[in-house]
Parts: sequence; C-alpha cells; structure tokens
Amino acid sequence: MTPPQLVVHRDKELMAQAAAARLITKIVDAQASRGHASVVLTGGRNGNGLLAALAAAPARDAVDWSRLDLWWGDERFLPQGDPERNVTQAREALLDAVPLDPARVHAMPASDGPYGDDADTAAAAYAAELAEAAGPEDHGPVPAFDVLMLGVGPDTHVASLFPELPAVRETERTVVGVHGAPKPPPVRISLTLPAIRAAREVWLLAAGEDKAEAAAIALSGAGEIQAPAAGAYGRGRTLWLLDAAAASRLPRALYPPASA
Repeated sequence: MTPPQLVVHRDKELMAQAAAARLITKIVDAQASRGHASVVLTGGRNGNGLLAALAAAPARDAVDWSRLDLWWGDERFLPQGDPERNVTQAREALLDAVPLDPARVHAMPASDGPYGDDADTAAAAYAAELAEAAGPEDHGPVPAFDVLMLGVGPDTHVASLFPELPAVRETERTVVGVHGAPKPPPVRISLTLPAIRAAREVWLLAAGEDKAEAAAIALSGAGEIQAPAAGAYGRGRTLWLLDAAAASRLPRALYPPASA
C-alpha cells in the first residue's frame, strides 16, 4: 500500500483545472514511454468537472487521443444514452470533442444492451474485456492503468462500492453488479477494490464541504469496509486532490502549506 499524498487547492474550479493539467502530463509521459496510455474515468460533479476543464485546456492537443484507452470505474445500469450514465456525461464534457479511437473507449454495458437487465452478467462481460486487454506485463486480470480516478462520496463510497455492502467485500472478482445501492439508481456495475489497486496511480477527487467528513474519515485510518475510500490505493502512488472545503477537517500537518 502506498501512503496517500494530498494536494489541496483553493476551490473546486482550480482543483479541476490543476487536475486536468496533471492528467495531460501523465498521459503524454505514458505515451512517450510506452506508445499508449490507459485511464479510468469517474463520474459525478468532480469527475465531470475535471473532464470539462480538460476540454477547455489548450494543452489537451498534446495528447495523442487515438492512443488512449478509456475505462470506467463504475456505471449506473441504465439504458444506453441515459443522461444519468457516466459515459453519457463524459461524452458531453469531453469525449465528443476529441479524436478518440472508438474501439478504445470501453464503456460499461447498458441495461438495454446484449445482457438485458442482468447486471451481474454485464459485470462479468466487462471483467472479461479487462482481462483481454491485460498483458503479461500487467501481472493480473486487469491492465495496470496509468491513472484511475475516483470521486469520493459523502458516505466515503468510491466507484459504486458503498460502506458495508457486499461489493466492497469482494476479493476475487474485478467487476461486480451492485444491487440495492443507497443512492439512485439502485443497480450499478463497479470495479472492485482489487481491480482499483491494479492501477499505477489512483487519484481520489473531493471538493465541497459535504465531502469534508468523508475525507477525514478515509484518511484517519478507517477500515475499507466501513470507508471504501480508505481501501482505494495505487501500486505506485495514491493522490488525494481536494479543495479547501473538502480538506477543512483534515489535520493541517497532512498536506504541505504550498498546496493550498
């Protein structure tokens, strides 16, 4: 487990812009060293804010979008094109504005797709797609993503791994169907903690006062069953990107003065 690093920005707008710049650099560096890059996207206001900031960034054209694989950490199990689906929101925020290779945009299945309303079978299919994309160098059933981004919920959930629910306890499968989620819609698909931890870097995004308690709990040594965000970490780096409001309940010693 890599100890988390924290960067705190003045407000959510600055956080999104700085995170977008950070992501561009990470993608460009990965493409320069290996010829391609892979990123796992997150939904929610902070994930979509980052994508919108990336769309507006002049440096976005430094990325070779045709050599970028995009995956998702979770998805609302709704019909294709539903405005609540993470992929729909990501397309509006960024994806439709850049020249991606459609074959490298790995959306999670929709509820009106080939698996019908069977979220568990759809999750298994996504797990198989991840396994097929993983190479020998990844040493596991999912690619070693360059960056995996997660929004942190007010209850400390990440992806669709909610406190105490079965999905957060999963240790074998890489993708699961989630049933009875405490926020709508109740049925979802999510990467599990083992899949998340395969990433080279995990970035946790939290902005707003409503995320302050969650950040404090997750960074205080809480267990991952009670606080799933505490169990989300990368192989090489775990980075918490927060605004001042979300960091307001953290001990000041946790992050350097310059980061604010």
